[in-house]
Amino acid sequence: MEKPYNCDKCSKAFWHSHHLKRHIQNHAKEKPYACEVCHKSFTRNDYLKLHLPTHSEKKPHPCEICGKAFIQRNKMIEHLRVHTKEKPYSCDVCSKAFNTFTDTYKRKTICMCVLCSKTFSQKPHLDGHLRMHTKEKPFACDFYKKAFSRQSYLKNHSQVHAKEKIFQCNICNKTFSLKLNLETHLRTHTKEKPFACDFCTKAFSQKKNLQRHLLTHTKEKPFACDLCNKTFSQKSHLLAHIRTHTKEKPFACDFCYKAFSQKPHLEVHLRMHTKEKPFACDFCTKTFSLQQNLKTHLRTHIKEKPFACDFCCKRFTQMVHLKTHLRIHSKEKPFSCNVCNKVFSQETILTRHLRIHTKDKPFACDVCDKTFSQQSCLRKHLQMNTTEKPPVCDLHNKAFSHHSYLKDHLQIYADEKSFQCDVCNKAFSLKRKLEKHLRTHTKQKPFACDYCNKTFCQRSDLKKHLLTHTKKKPFACDSCNKTFSEEENFKIHLWTHTKEKPFACDLCNQEFYKPSSLKRHLYSHSKEKPFACEFCEKAFCQRWDLKKHLYTHTKEKPFPCDFCGKSFSAKPNLIRHLRIHTKEKPFVCEFCNKAFSDQQNLKTHIWIHTEEKPFACDFCHKAFSQNTTLKRHLLTHTKEKPFTCDVCNKAFALKSRLKSHLLTHTNEKPFVCDFCNKAFAQKSTLNKHMCTHTKKVFTCL
Repeated sequence: MEKPYNCDKCSKAFWHSHHLKRHIQNHAKEKPYACEVCHKSFTRNDYLKLHLPTHSEKKPHPCEICGKAFIQRNKMIEHLRVHTKEKPYSCDVCSKAFNTFTDTYKRKTICMCVLCSKTFSQKPHLDGHLRMHTKEKPFACDFYKKAFSRQSYLKNHSQVHAKEKIFQCNICNKTFSLKLNLETHLRTHTKEKPFACDFCTKAFSQKKNLQRHLLTHTKEKPFACDLCNKTFSQKSHLLAHIRTHTKEKPFACDFCYKAFSQKPHLEVHLRMHTKEKPFACDFCTKTFSLQQNLKTHLRTHIKEKPFACDFCCKRFTQMVHLKTHLRIHSKEKPFSCNVCNKVFSQETILTRHLRIHTKDKPFACDVCDKTFSQQSCLRKHLQMNTTEKPPVCDLHNKAFSHHSYLKDHLQIYADEKSFQCDVCNKAFSLKRKLEKHLRTHTKQKPFACDYCNKTFCQRSDLKKHLLTHTKKKPFACDSCNKTFSEEENFKIHLWTHTKEKPFACDLCNQEFYKPSSLKRHLYSHSKEKPFACEFCEKAFCQRWDLKKHLYTHTKEKPFPCDFCGKSFSAKPNLIRHLRIHTKEKPFVCEFCNKAFSDQQNLKTHIWIHTEEKPFACDFCHKAFSQNTTLKRHLLTHTKEKPFTCDVCNKAFALKSRLKSHLLTHTNEKPFVCDFCNKAFAQKSTLNKHMCTHTKKVFTCL
């Protein structure tokens, strides 16, 4: 049986004439029933009656389970099915069950898009979808030349011009022009997140946020750039990307007129002018202008370092710090100076370097108008010239230029060592000392010389090394005019004139010029040898002694003589050797004014005057003035002959004896007489021969 009442415009049919009459009002855009409160109009009187209770605060139908109240009873009944999981309405086509009858009705009507085969339950939804393909926007705004593909979008947009905000939040009194916006806002108070992800059970307060999140699982990027074919998961990301091609910056700052391509960037920029910092830390009440900065700051409280280096396992709180750190391993220096072509690993270092060329000094003192190229220099200047009292340590009455230095000083003398090494469990009172220590495990040397590319573990070592290139020695001694590149060495030198030895041993009261000498001396009491060789397990009291010992395994001799080309494994050995060529004898005996090229030789010589013999034999208690003499003497007790001739297998107790013996095989005679050019295999034989020329006679006393 056919429906007798047909619509002339859309051919839709109805059973009753009043249904047709109501339908015709939809075509005529006629809405004769208006609300007296908000002036919203409706096509039917019953729609107006349903709308009127939204203005009254009364919601007479509460849910018995969760207490949520509703204006209409049928809405409350539909809500109850959320708790009871009841679905009384089923589809006749696929038998799927639904909470409400309207959902069942929508399911029965299936409309398909002829362009992409996407299906819709209602024809208006299909019509709106088709406009995505045709780019048609039939609904235009009367105030602004903006058009929309759907009437609902135009309706929401019209509220912006009306500036009427009739929907108010009961908690914070904030008003909204759309009811949907109010409902979304209320979830910020209730913490309600009704939209759950089916993949990871993560929940969201807004449906659009869930839709964006789902793309992280599906990896779908439906929005493509027509210029470079780059794809994006969100349309807003595509629009922002397109501006990188068009160079369009539609968002301008009202204060300084700076323009931005994205609105969030403008909002962040505006906080520079308004000084607004809306993001507060729950631990220390510190505030931030950016949420990301707050997130990064919170890691300092929870000690979280999520970004780890794959090379040395060092961890960082921020990804940008990790990226900067990785350049130490890759030796990458991507930032180049346009003036001198010098390259740098960090942009901030390049910025500081450029001020050398531009003579730019952006940091000015408010008191004396003096300018500085670096903020740290300005900070030091202010502390030196202001009346503000510097921070002082109450225990040692020591003053510091900055509070952070005082804090570090107090931690040194405190018993607490809160920074522990993960590799060897050694603890430190300061974080920077732990960082230095970690480099001994990672072998990391982040400080590189710009002249010779030599790298160092510590910045102070690099500064000392640079003086070898610049040859600068700013510290001069007034007594002997000797110059020094380092202030520490200069102070130690001054004590040689004043005979002052400020560093004394608490166990034996022996005094030293240097704290390092005292530290080495203390090992003689403790018998501790913390520096072990990895090749032969031999241990040493000092790191330098270990370093010298390692050259015996590697056969490396990195210090060559400029005069004769002879190389040495240690620099002090080279310095002593150079005095053979320069004939320099800087060490003078205070008793007889005899000069020596080596300090140890002077020390041994002085024992002749003092008759001191500190080296005693454990077997016969005979004492000697030199350690080498004691070692030779000990061989008379042990009968040990460790030096063997490779030619005849004859053994010797001393290396010098073996050396003299080898000359008998080679017939080499290196010792030549200056008078008659006669040559000898041993120096003692030459000395005897020299007496024949000098007529020197030795008499027995």
